[in-house]
Amino acid sequence: MTAITKPQSKLSTVIRVTSGNFIEMYDFFLFGFYATYISKAFFPAASEYASLMLTFATFGAGFLMRPLGAIFLGGYIDRIGRRKGLVLTLSIMATGTALVAFIPSYASIGLLAPLLVLLGRLLQGFSAGVELGGVSVYLSEMATPGHKGLYVSWQSASQQAAIIFSAALGYFLNETISQEVMSDWGWRIPFFIGCMIIPVVFQIRRSLQETEAFLAEKHHPTFKEILQTLVINWQIVFAGMMLIVMTTVSFYLITVYTPTFGKSVMKLSIVDSLLITFFVGLSNFIWLPVMGALSDRIGRWPIMGLFSGLALLTAYPTLSWLVANPSYEHMLAVELWLSFLYGSYNGATVAALTEIIPARIRTTGFSLAYSLATALFGGFTPLVSTWLIENTGDKASPGYWMAMAGGMGLLSTFLIYRGIIKAK
Repeated sequence: MTAITKPQSKLSTVIRVTSGNFIEMYDFFLFGFYATYISKAFFPAASEYASLMLTFATFGAGFLMRPLGAIFLGGYIDRIGRRKGLVLTLSIMATGTALVAFIPSYASIGLLAPLLVLLGRLLQGFSAGVELGGVSVYLSEMATPGHKGLYVSWQSASQQAAIIFSAALGYFLNETISQEVMSDWGWRIPFFIGCMIIPVVFQIRRSLQETEAFLAEKHHPTFKEILQTLVINWQIVFAGMMLIVMTTVSFYLITVYTPTFGKSVMKLSIVDSLLITFFVGLSNFIWLPVMGALSDRIGRWPIMGLFSGLALLTAYPTLSWLVANPSYEHMLAVELWLSFLYGSYNGATVAALTEIIPARIRTTGFSLAYSLATALFGGFTPLVSTWLIENTGDKASPGYWMAMAGGMGLLSTFLIYRGIIKAK
């Protein structure tokens, strides 16, 4: 077996393990990026608002499957191995992606179309329930001493690479294809490209080696033992979920929801909205490893406490300023500020979550905490944001949602690092 301690081997391993994370997130983001087109193709309704709500409800339904994926697939990974589990999650995700890409529209096959889209989203959600946890745990276990924050941050950074690629592709398509063609079938092109990339990523991920930390464990828990340990440690899993609420809400607000917010609320062109999304992804990609590395030096909690507090205090005021002064430049400035908050907080938080969960259920516990936060809060951010604006008349009201998430992150950071809640 090739030693994984060589610098080149470490870099190669990071790229191989996060490549699957890239394609998983790429397909998830496409659904949000092209929500307006998908709503017309599969969820026709009396109004644009109703169509978008149905689309975002289907988008959110995928997240409801994440806790199940976390428990069952997470248990599989903790019992059988990191490598085999990551190959399995990619296979399930590929099936869901193909469904969404090739389903005929509602006009062609009627009610079967949205039902199949829902099935595709549920499969993607089940797979994604453990993907982030599996990748994060793998990176934490192969990290060099004193650099866990930096290594684990590349899990989230690979998501940003997916955003950058998706936004750049969307920009290219909107510049070269007419809106009529995009609305009719052009929006499917990125999904087709995702289907073409999957076999390549599958081969890359199959070449992964098992982590030395997993191989060194003398006893790998049974599924029953994993469930028992989860129950005993429910408080730390719940606190971990609270930590991730800030991560997942802010992430989906500034990435997946941005094109819809820019087009439907700020009345910007879809091209301008995609450009902003591109720069947000680039900003996230920079701040995540920078703050992950900084957390290795000064500790996780100072960064987590500071930036969750800033989110609590500034999310709504900055969006209010944007709504009062709408422009491309102002929206970019606000989004980059929120990106700074997200990237800084998350750069420290994901590594922290791998540390506070007991090693014997590290994948399952991490994935369950992350999945619950996404299923109950983050995944429904586009839906909640759309509902808040429609029912309050306040275009800045999504800021309240992010402020709430910041408050939860701040509270859970305090509870965990003051030792009030800890693993058993």
